Amino acid sequence: MKSVNLYYGVKDRPGFLKTLVFAFQQVLAILAATIVVPVIINGSKEGLAMGAQMSQSAALFGAGIGTLVYLCFTKFKSPVFLGSSFAFIGSMCAAIGGAASMAVGYLGLIIGAVMAGLVYVIIAIVVKFAGVKWIDKIMPASVIGPTVAIIGLSLSGNAIGDLFKGGVLVEGASVASPYLALVCGLVTLATVIVCSVYGKKMLKMIPFIIGILAGYIVASIFTVIGLIADVPALQIINFSLFKDMAWLPEFTFVEGIDAFSQLDNFGAYLLTLFIAYVPVAFVVFAEHLADHKNISSIIGTDLTKEPGLHRTLLGDGVGSMVGAFFGGCPNTTYGESVGCVAISGNASVITIVFAAIICVVASFFAPFVTLLATIPSCVMGGVCVALYGFIAVSGLKMIQKVDLNDNANLFTVSVILIAGVGGMTLTFGSVTITSIACALILGVLANLISAKARKTNAQTETEENKDENTAA
Repeated sequence: MKSVNLYYGVKDRPGFLKTLVFAFQQVLAILAATIVVPVIINGSKEGLAMGAQMSQSAALFGAGIGTLVYLCFTKFKSPVFLGSSFAFIGSMCAAIGGAASMAVGYLGLIIGAVMAGLVYVIIAIVVKFAGVKWIDKIMPASVIGPTVAIIGLSLSGNAIGDLFKGGVLVEGASVASPYLALVCGLVTLATVIVCSVYGKKMLKMIPFIIGILAGYIVASIFTVIGLIADVPALQIINFSLFKDMAWLPEFTFVEGIDAFSQLDNFGAYLLTLFIAYVPVAFVVFAEHLADHKNISSIIGTDLTKEPGLHRTLLGDGVGSMVGAFFGGCPNTTYGESVGCVAISGNASVITIVFAAIICVVASFFAPFVTLLATIPSCVMGGVCVALYGFIAVSGLKMIQKVDLNDNANLFTVSVILIAGVGGMTLTFGSVTITSIACALILGVLANLISAKARKTNAQTETEENKDENTAA
């Protein structure tokens, strides 16, 4: 693999202050998705029924510790941040809904994450002894490329939806004018673009920080005017979050200790957890592979070979267990983190280490976490338009070297793009196969069906070239 243009490579070490700034940018990139998962669980029908109070600070702590675990397993060669996984939201709801009490539910979140993590461990062992060549055969560039593109495209609806939302919600709906929210989001996006395109050195490498700051200032002006004039439509930032700050993280394992005196019919509950978590782990494996192929293309090193797919799987699996132990949310590699590396041109692993440490330390400092939580959806939406777009484009870049004149490749790419963009999902009880996983599975099947024809075409082309060379 040829390395792309990077200001800092994986092994490079920027100065301390620069690293701190770059790390903070990574935190901003992954923040919204990481802390929103416990909010979704608390607001779900299962969470409301059981009185779930999952902590955002604990989720942030778990993401930081999980990332450090991942980096250790990958020998600090993979510049990716781990955060709360959206794929396991249904599994977490099943764990809470099937529990006899919320304490048992907290314990169930940990056990379920361990089950899912063990799936990764088993796959890692298989990969260690079987190698990765079989993966290259069933998942060539014609499969991985469009799948990575789908990861970005599947998130596009979230980014555009957030552009029209403020941070003050009433019954789940934003009270701010969607057009004013859009203004804040577009200011953020425009600032990110200007910094990335016209910025010099440091400014070019921290476009997200500058963009979010610009959008936040505009949103603050609207909000202050709205508060003074008592006009809800102008109130984009929810400053009331500071009233109910949780000063210390409420760790999942602490809440789950009480469950041991409440375990009743635990065998049936374990079966519920197994059905809810294990199948999803196999689905997330596909996304794990796509994310690492993507970051590999950015840093110019195939991470499935060095440090090895077995190490990235172990890091992801164990990191997920650790994250759930503290915050209840299984972790996964973040496309937002990959996009941040691509846009900033900074692949230094030390930046990820600092970002993880910031998350761990910040989880104990309520005003800081709350300040970050007040960043309105529209501002984060402006950033995510660029982040998710870069993920999609990086996937499309992988297809550039694929011969789309060959129908075998053409059908494989086409099937994945349509299934992914069309939002194809399959639900079996509490298990939902995401659109990304469905697209990847269909792509693998299409690739296997046409593999023989592709091989025949390649042989024919080789023979024709030999004949031409002989004639010459």
